Amino acid sequence: MPTQRSQFTVFSRLLHWTMAAMILSMLCIGAAMVASLANYHVLISIHRPLGISILVLVVVRLVNRLLNPPPSFPATMSRAERLAATASEFTMYSLMFILPLIGWGMLSAARYPIILTRSLHLPFILPHDVTLYAALRKMHTILAYLFFLTFVAHFVAILYHALIVRDGILKRMAPWSIRLKNTVVDQNSVNK
Repeated sequence: MPTQRSQFTVFSRLLHWTMAAMILSMLCIGAAMVASLANYHVLISIHRPLGISILVLVVVRLVNRLLNPPPSFPATMSRAERLAATASEFTMYSLMFILPLIGWGMLSAARYPIILTRSLHLPFILPHDVTLYAALRKMHTILAYLFFLTFVAHFVAILYHALIVRDGILKRMAPWSIRLKNTVVDQNSVNK
């Protein structure tokens, strides 16, 4: 009888923690871009390729998620908590996909070049339109704030479960491997 996984796959965990670092960097860079015009061009030159990298990785992550379903939530979580956790995960996945696309569309509408490297430039995906640019810029900002709030709620919920409830939810995504307790007994030890 196969045992149920209590932890995400190694690749899932690698994607999660890599993207968490990238997203935290993006949120800090975005806040710095709003707060200071002095380093705006340096920050935007980092922000653009990082956003496109997140877009690519979130697609990889969604495919991986379909191929490797997550382990179940701890039994201590109520139905409402499970629904809230699932809704916040879907919200974060959606925003990780939508925000880079809106940024790309916004820059396309303004006809700003989308330079990833010196030799790699992305094509424009929307027609040149200053009104569209302004609307997308406002939408990008609002959704970035929503993403920040969702990220903080996710972080606080994990801390609550790890430090207060102590139900092992953090172990599901821990970067290190966790050994299962009370798992299938080694067949060699049974035969002795």
